[in-house]
Amino acid sequence: MRLEGVEVFVVGTPPPGWGGRYWIIVRLVTECGIVGYGEVYAAAIGPHAMKLVIADVFARHMQGETPENIELMFRRVYSSGFTQRPDPTVMGAFSGLEIACWDILGKARARPVWALLGGMMNPRLRAYTYLYPLPHHESQAFWTSPEMQAESALAAVDQGFTAIKLDPAGPYTLRGGHQPGMRDIDLTDRMLGAVRAAIGNRADILLGTHGQFTPAGAIRLGAAIERHQPLWFEEPVPPDDIQGMAEVARALRLPIATGERLCTKAEFGAVLRAGAASILQPALGRAGGIWEVKKIAAMAEMFGAQLAPHLYAGPVEWAANIHLAASIPNLLMIECIQTGGDFHLPLIGHSLRVDDGYVTPPQLPGLGISFDEDLARAHRYDAGALHLQMQEDPCNYTEGNSFAGGASRN
Repeated sequence: MRLEGVEVFVVGTPPPGWGGRYWIIVRLVTECGIVGYGEVYAAAIGPHAMKLVIADVFARHMQGETPENIELMFRRVYSSGFTQRPDPTVMGAFSGLEIACWDILGKARARPVWALLGGMMNPRLRAYTYLYPLPHHESQAFWTSPEMQAESALAAVDQGFTAIKLDPAGPYTLRGGHQPGMRDIDLTDRMLGAVRAAIGNRADILLGTHGQFTPAGAIRLGAAIERHQPLWFEEPVPPDDIQGMAEVARALRLPIATGERLCTKAEFGAVLRAGAASILQPALGRAGGIWEVKKIAAMAEMFGAQLAPHLYAGPVEWAANIHLAASIPNLLMIECIQTGGDFHLPLIGHSLRVDDGYVTPPQLPGLGISFDEDLARAHRYDAGALHLQMQEDPCNYTEGNSFAGGASRN
């Protein structure tokens, strides 16, 4: 059984674009005709340039190889060009291809991927979702409305979620870390308070930030919201400032989470050694794939850290997350997009779902999904914007800020 060919789908997401503007799905086929699917999470280059990177990584390091030799192929890619260091673009390409290899291996052995990773540890996976506008909400106002966020939180908890995430703390700018505005601190405090009042102790609150603060600024914000007992304070400083993140972790009585922008055990190991985070959020379509994140989970276990795999992508990475999560002992929860996502679910034939706040790992071979290639081709992405983009304008200290929770504004 040898890897023979690759096809890449760049799938545009219908408005409002939950999960990003597009998803990069890879289709691998073996010489004996077994097909596997994987997903590349985002990239620093456009999706059509990324297709060329994926094709090069496959042809250079994987074509003609057995899909069983995942460790060997990883080392080839990691060492490519005399690098041996994390490269998010090349490693993202390999991550999607690697996930597809596991799908092939499971199908070849008529077993789900989790069974090949050490077996079933977690037969039910706790799920969380971001808060999104309800149908009657005015979408632009939603992101700065404590009342609407509280209503959305209660609706999610009534669906069975025991954790929900919100993101009220101001803009993500390409300028790096900044001090939060007092309006942003006040809004974050009021929004967490409104959500806590609405849901009581029925669910955890997760504070989503994305590296937008200096260490001092993150500590100011964290101190203001500690009383609401969020389960985590996510990526409070830029992801490359590991010492700054450790400073925040030492100063606050809140768990720090990070990892969606990190690659391989090299970067996650540095976070753990510095004591910068106790919750890791690898994106399997970027971090190195399923096997590499399995290693990261084992390493985290020795530091008393838990995993909460990240998902702001499509349903193939979601499926990979589910199989990895089923197999590890230090799982906290997995990220989902609502109860599965209005476009995610039909793209995989409704083969996965969130039921009463939990996901049950599939029993079908491979990833256990039915990927709809015709639907993917019907939603081809031809525009020029990236999956997500940071704003150039600085923090607005005069009028306040609004960030639309990852909406791609298609």
